[in-house]
Amino acid sequence: MNTKKHHLMISGLMASLLLVVGCGQKEETATPATPAEVGSPATPAASAATADGTTVNGAAANGTTCSGTAPSGDLTPVRIQAANTTRTEDGLYEGPVWIKDSLYFSDFTFSTGFPSRIQKLNADGTVTTAIDDSGSNGLAVDNNGFLIAGTHKYKGLSRFNPETGERTPVAEHYNGNVFNSPNDIVVAKDGTIYFTDPGFQRDAAPGGQEKTGVYRVATDGVVTLVDDTIINPNGIALSPTESALYVNGGGEQGILRAYPIVDGVPQKGTDLVTGLTIPDGMAIDCLGNIYLTEHIARKLRVYDPQGQQIAQATTDANLTNVAFGGADGKTLFLTGAGALWKIDLAITGTPY
Repeated sequence: MNTKKHHLMISGLMASLLLVVGCGQKEETATPATPAEVGSPATPAASAATADGTTVNGAAANGTTCSGTAPSGDLTPVRIQAANTTRTEDGLYEGPVWIKDSLYFSDFTFSTGFPSRIQKLNADGTVTTAIDDSGSNGLAVDNNGFLIAGTHKYKGLSRFNPETGERTPVAEHYNGNVFNSPNDIVVAKDGTIYFTDPGFQRDAAPGGQEKTGVYRVATDGVVTLVDDTIINPNGIALSPTESALYVNGGGEQGILRAYPIVDGVPQKGTDLVTGLTIPDGMAIDCLGNIYLTEHIARKLRVYDPQGQQIAQATTDANLTNVAFGGADGKTLFLTGAGALWKIDLAITGTPY
């Protein structure tokens, strides 16, 4: 979801240099914190034995029993050719979310206002436009099957009916001001919404916040600030037991931070992984492993709940986000610069 930086880097020698540096640094500098630093609230109890890739049982995000095998080693993304962009302007696919038998994702360009639409990868493999002019970036799905979108066009969160396209506002202000450019989103079982608000599409409309931040929207609509110390927070996710909130960000000095959740409220966060370069969207499998993308480096990294890397993959274009889906829920979909990929896994996970 790091679109503004991508826009500034897409041409010329500097883009190539950044790509080489980003890819070259990651294997050496991405550093997990020790379990003592992370603390038990950030480690779902059902997932403690997944680091070695063995099959274990735990609590899935939807509350059902989880049985699966964690990935390990090098994974191979396969391009979905039918989903390659047909636009002539530079842009990105973002916010993949699996609903019923289809994958929805935002498709926006770097033109003035970052115009966006929500596309749909149908069960038959075709791609159609589900919602035109959505103004969206990150997507999630609520408990009623509606899309929750970070909408830079409206400087807030929006709810869309995926069938009709009807939009209603969800969160529009904090401390009397609109947001910068709401980006990634996660919805808890009770309907509480967490989202990141970086500055990547701040210029899409007037106004914004003084800082970039992470926010919580309670079920009564009250918005509170979780953290404003991460520069351009980006990907966000919940552990399967919802005992921890994960947020990444920080650009070229990127981190993955874990916030223990106590009585439904995130506490002070601790960095789980450091040394990332431009981290982007995330997903969680039902054993609690964290699937994190690095935008310019074109890397997918899979971490266990203690922050140890267990698997990785590389794509052939800049990478933005991931989501689980498919008929059995074990296909990992990846979005990027006008492209979709998929990886067949042996485990289910979050649909966004």
